[in-house]
Amino acid sequence: MKELIKRILPDKLVKAIYYLRKYGMKALLNRVFRGIDRDRPQGKKAISYDKWRKLHSPSREELENQRNSILPNGPKISIVVPLFRTPEKFLTQMIDSVRQQTYPHWELCLANGDPSDETVKKVLARYLAEDSRIKAKDLKENLGISGNTNAALQMAEGEFIGLLDHDDLLAPEACYEAVKRITANPGIDVLYSDEDKVSMDTTRYFEPHFKPDFNLDLLRGNNYICHFFLVRKKLLEQVGGFRKEYDGAQDYDLILRCCEAAGEICHIPKVLYHWRMHQQSTAQNPESKMYCYDAGKRAIEAHLQRTGVKGEVSYTENLGFYRVKYPVTGTPLVSILILNRDEKETLQKCIQSVMEKSTYTNYEIVIVENNSQQRETFAYYEELEKTDHIRVITWKGKTFNYSALNNFGVRYTKGEYLIFLNNDVELITEDWIEELLGHCQRPEVGITGVKLYYPDDTIQHGGVIIGLGGLAGHAFTGLSRENVGYFRRASMQADLSAVTAACMMVRRSVFEQAGGFDERLAVAFNDVDFCLRVRELGFLVVYDPYVELYHYESKTRGYENTPEKQARFEGEVAYATERWAALLEKGDPCYNPNLSLTEGHYELR
Repeated sequence: MKELIKRILPDKLVKAIYYLRKYGMKALLNRVFRGIDRDRPQGKKAISYDKWRKLHSPSREELENQRNSILPNGPKISIVVPLFRTPEKFLTQMIDSVRQQTYPHWELCLANGDPSDETVKKVLARYLAEDSRIKAKDLKENLGISGNTNAALQMAEGEFIGLLDHDDLLAPEACYEAVKRITANPGIDVLYSDEDKVSMDTTRYFEPHFKPDFNLDLLRGNNYICHFFLVRKKLLEQVGGFRKEYDGAQDYDLILRCCEAAGEICHIPKVLYHWRMHQQSTAQNPESKMYCYDAGKRAIEAHLQRTGVKGEVSYTENLGFYRVKYPVTGTPLVSILILNRDEKETLQKCIQSVMEKSTYTNYEIVIVENNSQQRETFAYYEELEKTDHIRVITWKGKTFNYSALNNFGVRYTKGEYLIFLNNDVELITEDWIEELLGHCQRPEVGITGVKLYYPDDTIQHGGVIIGLGGLAGHAFTGLSRENVGYFRRASMQADLSAVTAACMMVRRSVFEQAGGFDERLAVAFNDVDFCLRVRELGFLVVYDPYVELYHYESKTRGYENTPEKQARFEGEVAYATERWAALLEKGDPCYNPNLSLTEGHYELR
């Protein structure tokens, strides 16, 4: 620790503490002792959030136009707030942020859990006299966060309910942005927005959380939805309001229940909520409310039970973030498909890692031989085929076509589940097959992908972002292995639009339903295209960072280093770009339009 202190200059101590809270001790030590900054991409410096806010916050003119807009059939929004000994400044700022809403059809429902607090009583009396849209109720006793919020809910008459903490702030356009979407799509039951944090004195806004569209697996690991959350009142009444036994994570429990019952869930990719950061808040000091994290774990467990899903919920090293491990049913045969052209030592390292480390035993390995020339390669094949569960089949084509090779290989497999595995990878995780199976046996999941590292322990693949670099690119490439990424996203199970087929499990029935890989994509983006088509069929593509491998990257195929190869690559990019033009225009629903499509580290756009 003395060495650590020496390495950090006094004026950087605050940044070091923030870095520690955001990424953890391992990442901090890695950054300090290696003397390199692997948390951010090299090259162009990212835009600061202060500058970004100035560019993207609505102007006075835009806010005035919103006030003058007529939204047909716009619902009343009831914003409910439980109060308990709220400091005067925080209370007035919170109420003022609601009164400044550009959409006028709202009501503010305040339940005061401590009527003896003279300061709160004085503030409420003033606002009640000034604005008829404000309602307040003194409770006979403090009922806790859930009980107090339910008391506020009893006053609500709006068609939609919005949740606001007593010391936080709404952006002035918050209700307007929500109602604009509700009127455009009356089927929406739940809405949520992006958010950031604000200092106690409201002079600094920082740590923006730009979220994906509704993401089931991410929600099962963390309450990423959080603020600003709105729900149709009828649905809220249906699921039963807040539950006292989940105090500390009562919003997480409610959000899970509402999302289970919702018809349509709308994500608003705008920062509409400012979460105040002070020592008593979990935003600033996670250890201040340890009971919250136990309540969050129990909320996920209850959600799994309600939805009939078997899974074991556990804490992670990051407070407020959880892991769900799904059990394997039975021992289905898993077929591991590996393409190979020479590179005997590379293939040998891959095969040995599978055979020596895998704890799951009911698997077969099918190697697709692709125009090898070296004698030692064929000698190794003969050695492998002495093992009962390894077969080598030969591809007769003369040119490399990844899609065709895999489609050909699948015809010789027998397993109910398929793993597409590069020959240039090496296993780290021993129960990798069980982990992948746990997801792929879920009926809603079609594909499960993994986390890959370069040999120097930097991330090679943390999922795929559609639109990154033009068409698609890997997330978190180049970050240190210890770095958990933007809001722990590199280390969280989540639904993504695509994952790499360097290691990817697919249920055979899903592979067949999707028609396999598109053989017009011989080299480029065939795995991305396949994942997108599987998602079009209604299946989830899950990124599971708990399956880890080293990836030595494309040794078999080589690189696009001839004019012919480059022309083929460019043609495939053009084909895939045209096929997925609508998605590229709309943006990746598992990413966020406010984030960069130049770098894959979730930098501001």
